[in-house]
Amino acid sequence: MNSKRINIRKTALPILLGGLVAVLIWSSHPLADDKDADIRNAILSQIEAFANNDSEQAWAYASDGIKRRFGSSEVFLAMVREAYPAVHSATAIEFAERVPHGMFEIQTVRLQGPEGRRWDAYYNMVLTDGVWKIAGVRLQPADMGI
Repeated sequence: MNSKRINIRKTALPILLGGLVAVLIWSSHPLADDKDADIRNAILSQIEAFANNDSEQAWAYASDGIKRRFGSSEVFLAMVREAYPAVHSATAIEFAERVPHGMFEIQTVRLQGPEGRRWDAYYNMVLTDGVWKIAGVRLQPADMGI
């Protein structure tokens, strides 16, 4: 009977060690959800800054290309307020698919604007020095379905 216990322990030890190694390897790799969370947080943080009319905070999430194009946080905020009211004053936000495109990612976001109209926003996200920045947004009316 003792030999049976020893055999079970000898068999269980490699399994336990293998499981421990698998857990250590898995925990050392970043989760795929980290990228999703980082991209979503950047978009949500910028939308929140727009809602608070905080031009500097909204500007912080803009890519270098956007910053060169608009020159200042005030000009940028004024443009978003005028041209993208659904982004500036969103009343509902839902994240949809994210599509990798090599050097950038496209994150689809469904928005409801202040007038109640629904939009699909396609966020062009770029990774700059380890931080996700917004390089542009294309809006189109959402498909209302059946």
